[in-house]
Amino acid sequence: MPKLKTHKGTAKRVRITRTGKVMRERAFGNHILAKKSKARKRNMKTPGTVKGKIAKNVKTALGA
Repeated sequence: MPKLKTHKGTAKRVRITRTGKVMRERAFGNHILAKKSKARKRNMKTPGTVKGKIAKNVKTALGA
């Protein structure tokens, strides 16, 4: 089977940890922040994980 090219759009959005988890940034943190609570904004700073079948698809897109 030939080598797979890395999907660059995916590579810019996620990273794979040493343990193999797929980490992503959280959405909705760029504008219209005045109406959002401090706790909500604080939680948007923390990275999220991609789980299940979607994580498998992401790893395939990254060639990992």
